[in-house]
Amino acid sequence: MKRYLSTFFLILSAIILIIGLRMNLQWSGIAAWGLSFISLIFAAYYTKYIPNDKKDEKRS
Repeated sequence: MKRYLSTFFLILSAIILIIGLRMNLQWSGIAAWGLSFISLIFAAYYTKYIPNDKKDEKRS
């Protein structure tokens, strides 16, 4: 399940930006970019759980 979290956070980041930048509220752009940045940090963190097939081939 953890291997799919990277994709989830990337999609969440795009959704936050689309919704946040369409709103015409004060500070909505800064909040959208801030939440998107945090989401991208989590996406980068969970990339370590994506399996590497080349690593498994070297062990065999």
